[in-house]
Amino acid sequence: MRMHQIAVLLGGFALAGSTVAFDANAAAGQGDRWSVPVAVKKLDNGLTVVVSEDHSSPTVGISVVYHVGMRLEPKNRTGFAHLFEHLMFEGTPNAGEGVFDRVITGGGGRNNGSTRADFTNYIEVAPASALEPILWLEADRMKTLDFNPTTLKNQQDVVKEEIRVNVKNQPYGGFMWIDIGQQAFQKWENNHDGYGSFQDLENASLEDVAAFHRDYYGPNNAVLGIAGDVTPEQGFALAEKYFGGIPARPTPKAPDYREGLNTQEKRITQSDALAQVPAIAAAWKMPDRGSRDQAPMAVLGELLAGGDASRLYQGLVKGRELALNVDSLYGLTDPWTYDGPTLFTVFALYKPTTNADAMLKAIDEEVARVVKDGVDDATLARVKTRMLADWYNSNEAFINRADTLAKLQTLWGDANVVNQVPGWIEAVTSADVQRAARTYLTTANRTVIDRKPAAMLAPAAAATTSK
Repeated sequence: MRMHQIAVLLGGFALAGSTVAFDANAAAGQGDRWSVPVAVKKLDNGLTVVVSEDHSSPTVGISVVYHVGMRLEPKNRTGFAHLFEHLMFEGTPNAGEGVFDRVITGGGGRNNGSTRADFTNYIEVAPASALEPILWLEADRMKTLDFNPTTLKNQQDVVKEEIRVNVKNQPYGGFMWIDIGQQAFQKWENNHDGYGSFQDLENASLEDVAAFHRDYYGPNNAVLGIAGDVTPEQGFALAEKYFGGIPARPTPKAPDYREGLNTQEKRITQSDALAQVPAIAAAWKMPDRGSRDQAPMAVLGELLAGGDASRLYQGLVKGRELALNVDSLYGLTDPWTYDGPTLFTVFALYKPTTNADAMLKAIDEEVARVVKDGVDDATLARVKTRMLADWYNSNEAFINRADTLAKLQTLWGDANVVNQVPGWIEAVTSADVQRAARTYLTTANRTVIDRKPAAMLAPAAAATTSK
């Protein structure tokens, strides 16, 4: 991940998107909705192209999503999908190292990439006049890369430094999204560290890299999303011009990484030498993608941990005054873009004067209140309004929209899900939220990590030793 917090980067492109106004209150009342324009075509080589025409700004957003992520990387090569993402910026025989970035930024654009469990995405935003050069660059690196020892060693070192900066030398070290998955999931595909171990990264060979590109970076394993100042006819023609000649390549069959809900709570205590206050991460396995409970679980997550008005913030931070903050995660994506087992995780820093038991008891009380009483109409409407506003606002920026459409086409096989999500949110009832809380937010389905400052654990360890 060239910048791990990709959402921060994407937020900077809001001015490059649509100026379509969205009335969230009207949508919550099932009034007028903004329908995202979606046109889809599959080329003969298997590349699926999605175009969203919008002439409100003379700019375009581009996303190329490959259906490969951390779940599909080779065993004993943890972090390989992430390493390969970095290598995609190291040049080709036709465009050497640095050309990709210089062409895009020199024309007023920006670009990035990220690796997730189910996909790797490469995104750009630029003036509409730069669309053809960007598509040429993306097609060029889909064909092949400049595989050589120097670039491989360079990016191995870059990824290791990223791990040092983002994990090893940071308080809490990403335990709420790295460590929690290692504890909550049973299958290797789901529970290994997608950042990768230093040993596995160093063991990656040029042959490994070339094979990974051959197996997973063919056009038949990719979706191209284009949003902005372009018509579908133009987008499809340009896709054919630059990508149409790339032959399809066999893609390995995906392993069976399905898992059921957990049946016994798991609790872990970790020491943190850099943390100043303790923290807790509580994670529950989510409904499968496409399940009738997916939208209710998304609404439940927003109800419980979506900002300062949420039940957990009001209950744990403001009410009981146990926690310093409350945040939540849906794996490394969001409630709509995953294709295998994922987690809903609540993360909070808590006061040293309390403990994990008190935090979990307070969380359980809030969940129990939802199970028993449901959600009143006004609260449910507020939560839905916020979710709808976030969904529409995120898809106004062309780079976000192109990326969303490409990811939905990749994972759901249907980019038009972008226009179905609002209806799914609106249709959620109090009974649906109750069912989701009762089914998924159970103690048996929960994994907990209590991350304590090393200084807090030292006295306990000393007392145990003295006995």
